[in-house]
Amino acid sequence: MEKPVDGAGVEGLSAEGTDFISEFIREDLKNKRFTYVHTRFPPEPNGWLHIGHCKAFFIDFSMAEKFGGKYNLRFDDTNPEKEDISYVEAIKRDIKWMGYDWEDREYYASDYYEYLYDLAVKIIKKGHAYVDDLSEEETSEYRGTAVADKNNITETPPGKNSPWRDRSVEENLDLFARMRAGEFPDSARTLRAKIDMAHPNLLMRDPVMYRIRRETHYRTGNKWCIYPMYDFQHPLSDAKEGITHSLCSLEYEIHRPLYEWFINEAEVFPSRQIEFARLNMTHTVMSKRWLLRLVQEKHVSGWDDPRMPTIAGLRRRGYTAAAIRSFISQVGIAKTDSMVDIAFLEYCLREDLNKTSLRVMAVLRPLKLIIENWEQSDTVGPGKVEEIEAVNNPEDESAGKRKIPFGRELWIERDDFMEVPPPKYFRLYPGNSVRLRYGYIVTCTGFDKDAAGNVTAVRCTYDAETKGGNADASGAFDNRKVKGTIHWVSAAHAVPMEVRIYDNLFSVERPMDVPPKRPDGMPGSFLDNLNPNSLETIPLAYGEPSLANAAEGARYQFERLGYFVRDSDTAADGKLVFNKTVGLRDTWAKIAKK
Repeated sequence: MEKPVDGAGVEGLSAEGTDFISEFIREDLKNKRFTYVHTRFPPEPNGWLHIGHCKAFFIDFSMAEKFGGKYNLRFDDTNPEKEDISYVEAIKRDIKWMGYDWEDREYYASDYYEYLYDLAVKIIKKGHAYVDDLSEEETSEYRGTAVADKNNITETPPGKNSPWRDRSVEENLDLFARMRAGEFPDSARTLRAKIDMAHPNLLMRDPVMYRIRRETHYRTGNKWCIYPMYDFQHPLSDAKEGITHSLCSLEYEIHRPLYEWFINEAEVFPSRQIEFARLNMTHTVMSKRWLLRLVQEKHVSGWDDPRMPTIAGLRRRGYTAAAIRSFISQVGIAKTDSMVDIAFLEYCLREDLNKTSLRVMAVLRPLKLIIENWEQSDTVGPGKVEEIEAVNNPEDESAGKRKIPFGRELWIERDDFMEVPPPKYFRLYPGNSVRLRYGYIVTCTGFDKDAAGNVTAVRCTYDAETKGGNADASGAFDNRKVKGTIHWVSAAHAVPMEVRIYDNLFSVERPMDVPPKRPDGMPGSFLDNLNPNSLETIPLAYGEPSLANAAEGARYQFERLGYFVRDSDTAADGKLVFNKTVGLRDTWAKIAKK
C-alpha cells in the first residue's frame, strides 16, 4: 500500500493567485503517485449551497475535466440530527443549474456504514482505537485547550489520557459491538482513535470516531444507533471511491494530519488532501450555520431569499450561472484567504446581463404625464394610440425590435419632474423640454397638485415632428436640442406590478467581525450587522405591455433603472413581482481604478 507523502510545505509551492492545484496534480502524475485524476464534491446535506460552495465544486469538477478524469458527487451524510432529503434535492438542483453533471457518479457516505464499521474494527484490532466512557464535557477537558503566553504566543499544553485508554483489544471489540447493538444510552460511550494526547494539533488528541445517537437517518432509518464522525468517515469514503485528490477549503488544513492518519491505519487507497483559500466576500457571511440561523429566526424569507448568498437566492435575485462561473474563474485559486468585493460579482453579472437581457421600460414610482395637444377621443377612452418602435437589445441585433403603445396619458418616474430644479437638472420642469425615450420631444407647460400640495400630474405639449429614437451625443435631433431623455409607460396599457428593491443583507463589509458588546451590555452577534434597509417593496409600479407575459425567471433591463427578474412569487393582490437584480452603475470600475 502506497503511503501518502507528508503535506508539509504545501503553502510554499504556489505564488498567490496561481493555479497551484494543477501543479500538484501534474507532479503527482509525473511521479506516478497516481495514474489518473478523480475528484469529488462532498457536501453535507444540512443546508443549501452558497456561492462559496460554487468555488469548491468549480475547482473539484474543473480539475477532473482539465486532466481527463472523473468527479463524484458524494453526500457526507453522517449527522442525522441536522440532515434531510430536502437538502439533498436542493443541492442537486443547484449544482445542475450551475451547469455541472456528475452523470451516474452519485454516492452517499451512509451507503458505506458497514464498510466504515469494518475499518473501525480493523483499527481496534491494531490496538489504535478504544472505547471511552468519558462524557463529551470530560473528553474536551482531558484534551486540553490552546492558551496564549505573556508574549501572545499560542501553546497547547499536553492533555490527559482517558482512564479507559488502555483497555484491551478484546474488551474494545466487545464494547464497540455492543455500542452498535444498542446496549448503551446515547453519549454513554464513544470510540476514539489512540494517537497522542500531547500532540500540538488538538485534533490529533485521540479524536472521536463513533458516537451513540438514536436518531432516524433520512436514508438508513433506524438501522444504526452509532454514527461515524466526519474526520473518520471523510478520508475513508474518499479512499473507497478511489479519489486521487481531495480538494477542500483552507480551514481543513489542520485536519490533514488526521486525514492521512486514518488512511494509513485503515490501509486503504491513499487519497491526497490539498487545500485552497475559501471564498470570502464583503457584506456577506459564508457560514452555513449562520445562514441557517437567518432562516430559522426569519430574518429572511427562506434559503432562497434574494438577499441570501445561496445559489437559489442568487438565482431568484436574477443572477445567471454564466455570471457566477465567470466570477469564480476570475477570482482564481489561491492558498491565502482574502476578501473579494461584492462589487466585482456585480460587475461580472452586468457583463453577462448586458449581452443577454431584453430592454423594456418600466416606471417604479409613477407620476402622470398628460400631453395636452395629443388627439383626444370623443368618447371615454385613451384617445389616439400610436405604436412606437423600440430596440430589444442594442448589444444583440438578432433580438429584434418591438412596438410600444403611446398615448395622451403616460406614467413617468416621479424623480423625472421637479417644480424647482437644482442646477444641472436636465429632466422635466416648467418650461423645459426632454425627449421621451424612442418617442417625441415634450415641453412642460404646468402641473397639478392635490390639497396637500403634492404634485399629481405633469402637463406638457409634444412636437409631432420629433418622433424617432434617442437624441445623439450632442442632444440634437431634428434640429432641436434637448439634454434629457426619460422613459415612460402608456397609462392605458401599463401592466401593474410589485417591485422589490434589494440591497446588501449586511450593512458592514465584514459582518463576521461582530461587536464585542451591544449597547445593552449583551454579547454582540453577527445579526447586529444586518442592514435594516435591505428590502424595499414598491406595491404599485407599471411596466410596458410585454411584461404581462413575462415567464418566471425572465430577466430584463428596465431602461435607466437596472436589471430585474420576474420572481416566483405573485403579490397578494395578484400582480406580478419583479426583483431588482443589480443597478446599471458599475461601482467596480471605480474600485479597480483606485
